[in-house]
Amino acid sequence: MKTLICLVVALSLSALVSAKPASVTVQVDQPGHKISPMLWGIFFEDINLSTDGGIYPEQVRNRNFEDADTPIHWTTVSSGLAKVELSIDREKPLSPKNPRSLKVVIAETGNGRVGVANGGFYGMGIVKGDSYQLSFDARGDSHFTGPLTVSLESSDGLVYARETFNQLTTDWRKFGAILTATDTDPKARLVISTDRPGTFWLDMVSLMPTKTWKGHGLRPDLMEMLVGLNPSFNRFPGGCWVEGDTMKEAYRWKQTIGDPSERRTQHNIWGYEATHGVGYHEYLVMCEDLGCEPLFVINCGMSHKENVPMERMDEFVQDALDAIEYANGPVDSPWGALRAKAGHPAPFNLKYIEIGNENGGKAYHERWPLFYKAIKARYPQIKLIANHWAGGYPKDPMPEIVDEHYYSTPEFFMQRADMYDKYDRNGPKIYVGEYAVTRDAGLGNLRGAIGEAAFMTGMERNSDVVIMASYAPLFCNANHKRWPINLINYDSYRVFGIPSYYVQQMFSQNRGDVVLPITVDAPLTDAAPKGGAIGVGTWRTRAEFKDIKVTCNGETLAAPDLNSTKGWKLLGDGDWKANDGVLTQTSNAENVRAIFGDKKWTDYTLSLKARKLSGAEGFLILFRTQRDGEKSWWNIGGWGNTRHALEIGGIESQPVEGHIETGRWYDIRVELKGSSIKCYLDGKLIHDAKTPGIKSLYASASRDDKTGEIILKVVNAAPEAQAVEFNLAGLNKVSGPAKVIVLTSEKATDENTLEEPTKVVPKTQTLNVNSPSFTHTLPGNSVTVIRVKG
Repeated sequence: MKTLICLVVALSLSALVSAKPASVTVQVDQPGHKISPMLWGIFFEDINLSTDGGIYPEQVRNRNFEDADTPIHWTTVSSGLAKVELSIDREKPLSPKNPRSLKVVIAETGNGRVGVANGGFYGMGIVKGDSYQLSFDARGDSHFTGPLTVSLESSDGLVYARETFNQLTTDWRKFGAILTATDTDPKARLVISTDRPGTFWLDMVSLMPTKTWKGHGLRPDLMEMLVGLNPSFNRFPGGCWVEGDTMKEAYRWKQTIGDPSERRTQHNIWGYEATHGVGYHEYLVMCEDLGCEPLFVINCGMSHKENVPMERMDEFVQDALDAIEYANGPVDSPWGALRAKAGHPAPFNLKYIEIGNENGGKAYHERWPLFYKAIKARYPQIKLIANHWAGGYPKDPMPEIVDEHYYSTPEFFMQRADMYDKYDRNGPKIYVGEYAVTRDAGLGNLRGAIGEAAFMTGMERNSDVVIMASYAPLFCNANHKRWPINLINYDSYRVFGIPSYYVQQMFSQNRGDVVLPITVDAPLTDAAPKGGAIGVGTWRTRAEFKDIKVTCNGETLAAPDLNSTKGWKLLGDGDWKANDGVLTQTSNAENVRAIFGDKKWTDYTLSLKARKLSGAEGFLILFRTQRDGEKSWWNIGGWGNTRHALEIGGIESQPVEGHIETGRWYDIRVELKGSSIKCYLDGKLIHDAKTPGIKSLYASASRDDKTGEIILKVVNAAPEAQAVEFNLAGLNKVSGPAKVIVLTSEKATDENTLEEPTKVVPKTQTLNVNSPSFTHTLPGNSVTVIRVKG
């Protein structure tokens, strides 16, 4: 009964939020600016095994044995009393640039086979009837000439393909064959074995499918996902991958071209070794095959932890000039000749270069003019992009384009859907090079896609200033996730796009040529739920909590005894203990929380006492908590113990100066009623706020000059369906039914997975539109494209 009483007010208010009808008015006869043809692109960073183990379909992991001083990703295969030892050897290297090889010493065969196996990147995904190009370099000692048997097998030894090789010598010799699989297995492995004792060495062991996208060595199903995005450009190869943690790990494009055995194996900042099988040349070919502009990001002499001294910057500036010559230079130029030697005599017509990634401050502002002046002097047609990072963007010389990055909650992006409406049109053009919902969206759910779509309508409306945009990150091997949410996910044989993928697709495949002025009149919706559990937390602080009580209409909903942590959900790297009525947290980790109670609680009062033991900040007091990762709290003594503020639905509100003393007990009270939030500290009212409201409807409109269609993109961020009155002002008549594409699902938290890849995908339907004014109902939590023929 208590819960029912506490729910009534919230339900009534939710109905009030949705009471006002919505309308969208488009001034069809007053076309605005042209939409940038470069607006929607992709950003390819080597993260989450997106290149090796992803788009580059090499099946063998650590093929050149350069990943470590031990033979990681390789295991022994033996039977009976066989004796075999594996080691990394640096004597007599195949290439001085890749000095390691695998030494295999077989003392006893045990009357069976003995050798090594490689399981690839979490299993080799082979397909019945498909062929695979095997190649490897091998040599033996003076007593071993073979045979070596190479087989494709299941994990338990079932053979799918086999070839045997003899005539090993004491010098390196390349061997190869085509292996055709007799069955399908997503977890296959490659085995190299012999039935004789002896010593042999292996290097550059490769197994590549003969079927690649356009015959250019890339995984077809992943490339088809990129085709579906219809990108105008591809920013590559990073990202933090370009910077590296130190300059030793920074991306240097000259080490990524030429014969694969001559390319540098490089530690990737995202936790693995990179072969550069997809190097600078292959990225350019990828862009050409996709029909999009290449956008190359070059290291500017800066890494995460160190910078190249200014007196050594000439080398890095020259790298940029040489990269342009490689891409665009004539075949009789030094770098153009290398491009032609690699099989591409025609220039790639590179037009865009970004100087650095997420670099800023004095060091970046000093380096920017070095690149700008040198490149513009020799290649004035190249468009240069500057980082907009710590300290803003450099202004001398003024960049043509600056790159902005945004990662946050769905509500953050909704709140900023109009941020470019009043943007300075006299400054540089904007490239939103990285943006994505990375919090409060599960592993990539519909709600996250809704937030991004709302933001994208704003970018499209303002594409006179926002001329380019790309989601990040693009790819993720599901077995090696290093970023919380990623657009395209896969394993050795399957692939799926999260709902955000389909938002990108819907916007990119439904482009207009000119923007049409649009007015949206719609009710607000809540940025956060009106009900949820309670909790306490800390941020780099040790603290104690006691006398925790939750009441509703004078009755107690909960008063945990705090003699154990039973019933509490502990999140983060905290160290919680409950004894004698006190809940204590003694870790100095960030974002440590303990959640308690019922998600159905609505109007209630939370009261407690809290004491800071030590650390950087104060307390987090959680309320109306529905999901583990969301921020719905009163941050007391946050931001380095300088202020108090509410953080709800990704929105910070009512910040006031304040700090928390160590060793003192504070009385804390939070009163919730409807949308009202009142927060008291030691009996003093600190905040008197309302649950933040955000727009429930976001839209952009454009015209396709070729077809004459009016293209409406409309986002309903409210949980409820909305009947929307559309008015195409200045249009005399419409011709035929409208095409409608809708992305929605039963729940805002719905996600796609490898097992259920199409749970949230767009559906196409027709809408009978008989006049320029019509009404259409948009599902709750939906993105809709409507194409009306004028």
